Amino acid sequence: MNLPNKITLSRVFLVPIFMIFVLPFPGWFTEVGAFEFLRPQMSALSRFLNLYGNYIAAAIFIVAASTDGVDGYIARKRKEVTKFGKFLDPVADKLIVTAALIALVQRGDINGWAAMIIIFRELIVTGFRLVAAGEGIVIAASKLGKLKTMLQIIAITMTLLKNFPFDRITDVKINKYAMLIAVLVTIYSGYDYIAKNYEVIDYN
Repeated sequence: MNLPNKITLSRVFLVPIFMIFVLPFPGWFTEVGAFEFLRPQMSALSRFLNLYGNYIAAAIFIVAASTDGVDGYIARKRKEVTKFGKFLDPVADKLIVTAALIALVQRGDINGWAAMIIIFRELIVTGFRLVAAGEGIVIAASKLGKLKTMLQIIAITMTLLKNFPFDRITDVKINKYAMLIAVLVTIYSGYDYIAKNYEVIDYN
């Protein structure tokens, strides 16, 4: 397995690790009789996750999300593009963001509509790219798309951290405004993407 594919796989493997930190064990889990002998260790781990899980999850998210495209760039640079990489790379690109959004909805930190809009946009764009790839057309990422990704990473990170460190200096929920901006730019970038590439879809 070449280096780009290893990087892609590492980003995929970060997702379940991220989920462990962003969604600590529920209280009932530590009370399951089958885990009686592990109860002290599990309780200690649960307390640790409740105290520091958000910070660790945010760090993992930043690493996984900010390296979006690095594996593809290396593969093209070193001429090591593979079918496996073409399949897994777009999956890995979207998986960490989707996982974070679902986790934040479950925690009640963001509205389900925000998550749905972002995920829907990514599915639409991925569908366009798959159709284009089947026709031998490569659709490069636009500046607006890169801005959208950056704003999503910022908004999700701020929400994971529950508005830290801004909550130390103001009561304004800056993370809420950041998420709103990210959603609005996501909508517009989706429209812009479709408007510029609608001919990829063959209606006949």
